[in-house]
Formats: sequence, C-alpha cells, structure tokens
Amino acid sequence: MSRLLNKVALITGAARGMGTSHAQRFVREGAKVVITDLNEERGVALMNELGADNALFIKQDVSNVHSWACVVAQGVARFGPITILVNNAGVLGPVAQTVELSAEDYASVCAVNQHAVFYGMQAVIPSMLEAGIGSIVNISSIAGMAANYGFPSLAYVASKFAVRGMTKAAAIEYGPRNIRVNSVHPGFIQTPMMVEATDDQGGDALAQIPLGRIAKPEEVSNLVLFLASDEASYITGSEYLVDAGMLAQ
Repeated sequence: MSRLLNKVALITGAARGMGTSHAQRFVREGAKVVITDLNEERGVALMNELGADNALFIKQDVSNVHSWACVVAQGVARFGPITILVNNAGVLGPVAQTVELSAEDYASVCAVNQHAVFYGMQAVIPSMLEAGIGSIVNISSIAGMAANYGFPSLAYVASKFAVRGMTKAAAIEYGPRNIRVNSVHPGFIQTPMMVEATDDQGGDALAQIPLGRIAKPEEVSNLVLFLASDEASYITGSEYLVDAGMLAQ
C-alpha cells in the first residue's frame, strides 16, 4: 500500500463521487492529497476522514483562473511540491438541443470541464518541473470519444473532446521534462451526477452496457492510481476507457 509514497496530489471535485474515491485510494497508497471542491461541508468532512496529516481541503471554483495560484501555493506550503494532478471536477450542464442551448449555458459547461483543466495544468506544471517529475490525469468521458449516448448537450461533448486533445498536446510538450499526461474516459459510473443523468433512462442505460452493470467509482480510481504512479512511467499522451465495453459496439 505504498504506490504513491512521498507523493503529493491535487484532486479537484473531490467532495463526492469519483473525486472522493480517488482521494481515499491515494491516501491509502501513501500520498498526501490537496482536495478541492465548491462543497465545503463535504470537503471538510473528507479531509477529517483522511486525517489532517494526509489531506488539506481548499474550497475552490475551478473555473476561476485566479483560484489556482492560491490552491497550489497552499498545497506546496503544506506538503511540498505537487507531482500529481487529477483534473476530476466536472458538470453535465442542461439537457438541451443545440438550437435551444444558450450561449451562457454552453460557456458555463466549458468553463468547468475544459477551461479548468487548462488552468489546472498551467498552475501545477511549474511545481512538477521543480520536482523533476509529474503525472497529470485528466478525467474526460466516453463523450470525449463518441457523441452517441444521449449526453445532455453539445456543450458537454465538446468540452470532453477538448480535454482529450489538450491532454495529448500537453503530453508532447512536457514529455521531455518527465511530466506525463493521460486522459481517462469513464462510462456510466455510480456517482450522484451520473445517477441524476440516467434516472429517466431506467433500464435503457443498462441495456447499452455489455457488462450489464454500472461501475463503482473505485473501479475508475484503480486506473487513475496506476496512471498517477511510477508503474505507468512509460505511458503518456494516451486515453483510457472505463466503459464496460460500451464503445466496443
């Protein structure tokens, strides 16, 4: 249980769902974690669960570019250089056809799902350069690979495709500096956000999944942990599906 021993990770959107699972798993594997979210109550509760020696919660709106410098500075002051970034925070946005989607709603989805990933990489990479090593895991979606599974809007699909592209660009740029960048593309995961999105579909959602079940968040965390760890030292610029075969069809 020491695959991340002496490493410091920053995980966004950590107050619930996959973000909580990632933080719990990372701490069990020896990491110190800086966890951020807008939900202060749940974020503080998670910090207390993980222990003050292992975790620092900071309330953050990831779409606010100015928040990132403060988060990184606090994390580095508490634990040392941040060498792992998990850009996990995300929103689904409104259910809307393209002609009905407002410019404001499109922008708000991209601000969290796309722009914040850029802000996070830009803010954390200097710490990784100082340490001489880094791993960035950007959480995209199967909607970043294909747009045919009834996701809420064009904005969500566009933002998740963008994450995939930014991941590859950053991987090429920073590979020579020993910083790896990969993207993870979950399918249907048992999280509050996904439950809200699939409630109306009922059994139709399960019918799309070859393995016939919704994944547990920890099944995504297993992959995120691997990519964050030194076990994935020769892996960068790649995308990984956690979709139970949905895109194999």
